[in-house]
Amino acid sequence: MPLHPKVAEITDRIRARSEGPRGAYLERLSAARDAGVTRGHLACGNQAHAYAAMGADKEALAEGRVPNIGIITSYNDMLSAHQPFETFPATIREAARKVGATAQVSAGVPAMCDGVTQGQTGMEMSLFSRDVIAMAAAVGLSHNTYDAALYLGVCDKIVPGLVIAAAAFGHIPGIFIPAGPMTSGLPNDEKSAVRNRYAAGEATREELMAAEMASYHGPGTCTFYGTANTNQMLMEFMGLHMPGASFVNPGTPLREALTVAGVERAAQITAAGNDYRPVGQILDERAFVNGIVGLMATGGSTNLVLHLPAMARAAGIHLDLEDFADLSAITPLMAKVYPNGLADVNHFHAAGGLQYMIGELLDAGLLHPDVETVAGTGLARYTEEPKLRDGKLSWEPGPGQSQNDKILRPAGEPFAKTGGLVQLEGNIGRAVIKVSAVAPERRVVEGKARVFHDQESVKTAFRAGEFTEDTVVVVRFQGPKANGMPELHSLTPTLSVLQDRGLKVALVTDGRMSGASGKVPAAIHVSPEAADGGPIALIRDGDRMRLDATTGSLKVLEDLSGREPATPDLSANAFGLGRELFEVFRQNAGPATSGASSLMRV
Repeated sequence: MPLHPKVAEITDRIRARSEGPRGAYLERLSAARDAGVTRGHLACGNQAHAYAAMGADKEALAEGRVPNIGIITSYNDMLSAHQPFETFPATIREAARKVGATAQVSAGVPAMCDGVTQGQTGMEMSLFSRDVIAMAAAVGLSHNTYDAALYLGVCDKIVPGLVIAAAAFGHIPGIFIPAGPMTSGLPNDEKSAVRNRYAAGEATREELMAAEMASYHGPGTCTFYGTANTNQMLMEFMGLHMPGASFVNPGTPLREALTVAGVERAAQITAAGNDYRPVGQILDERAFVNGIVGLMATGGSTNLVLHLPAMARAAGIHLDLEDFADLSAITPLMAKVYPNGLADVNHFHAAGGLQYMIGELLDAGLLHPDVETVAGTGLARYTEEPKLRDGKLSWEPGPGQSQNDKILRPAGEPFAKTGGLVQLEGNIGRAVIKVSAVAPERRVVEGKARVFHDQESVKTAFRAGEFTEDTVVVVRFQGPKANGMPELHSLTPTLSVLQDRGLKVALVTDGRMSGASGKVPAAIHVSPEAADGGPIALIRDGDRMRLDATTGSLKVLEDLSGREPATPDLSANAFGLGRELFEVFRQNAGPATSGASSLMRV
């Protein structure tokens, strides 16, 4: 199937917009590549420090004739998704020795859990942890002793941060190694129902805790289709995983075999071999377009609308909200995974998963087929399923049809004709809304504004019974410059209860919602943010507002001219739980439309 003309047009638009920065990036990559295998240029003393603790690998490292693979790990045992990484370095080192290579843990990067910090002060550092992760990985790789890198990460800000670092070291190959999702526990819709009952005062804290523990119950990624699992999808669509690696459960023989295969492949694609594949060349505009199409086809996390522009800029590519909206408009929604449906990612994977979906989208002309990937040339490799046959890993043709059409459908018979992401514009700026889980009759909301400056005030008003009519809940001063742009997911049960009571309700914010945001219409990432002079700071209680996701409109139906912007005291955001250390990030954060990064602003 030839490439869809709109996909070609959008790709050409991105390429033209990025011509200058991408050209400069590739020149830097070329210069670094031409410098050759790096260890040979280090002084003996430099090298001795790097190899001192490497035991039996010291001689091979000192001779400098075999590939040395740097491991960037986000292991900790507070994140269920990252706990399996504890044993990966030993597996990687042993696999490297068997193919005549060496491997060293180059750096550990911090990895925080938004599930733990949700609704808490720590969430105000969550988005900026992406930039910290990129910088920490860069510190590890700056030792300049590596011919390739393996990036061990899964969750929300970790993968985007690691991609930014990989792009900064784009002259060396890089492969992303996932850990996989936990096995299925309490169904996500049942967990959500208990949350809503608790918010309405109809369930005890003991009942809520029991439901949460039954849902989040073991090692691996949370099973709903939030940011962590969207990240894993993205790494396959962009060709940075080994094919089929995303959704294999931890602790299984296939999971370990895929990790070993990633090590073997990393050794093969270094500059010392004959299939050199620097990650900076893989990360071109076609790869990012493929990633956005995957985001839309799966109904993935809105957080990636922030992360993808930041990741792309690290590789000299400029994405805009219009690229997301235009690709969404032509991409069919093929999957129903919670919160867009009842299934979890294990069910999705069993139904045919990413291999079936990539095959369908290639056949529909919606993906660039000719991209470079870590597995070779062409995205068709990612239609193949990994299998263990007599203890040996092989790849076989993936499923030719969905195994469950309630979860996964063909591109020609989708759940919806579009990916469900809409750009909103109006007299308070630009925003995005995800409507794939929002009922059609709830996609237009007109009502009086209720304005708040924090999440807790919304909950207080709810408990006081103040929401009695159709309402647009405005929560501002939640952008990156104000307080680090925390997720406002803890509002979801409250707003869901109002909606279930028959009210039309919408959220408008310059903050974020969770990657698991669902049935409540939410205009998020409003830019410019209130703390940066955005018109959202002009809204007053009682203003008539209209959110129309069918036309892409977000308006205050009042004359805003002559109003003075709200100027709340934000000094409390600067201290406590380490927030004082992040002041430099808040001061230098770019707008949400370009990724809200303090690193990649131009």
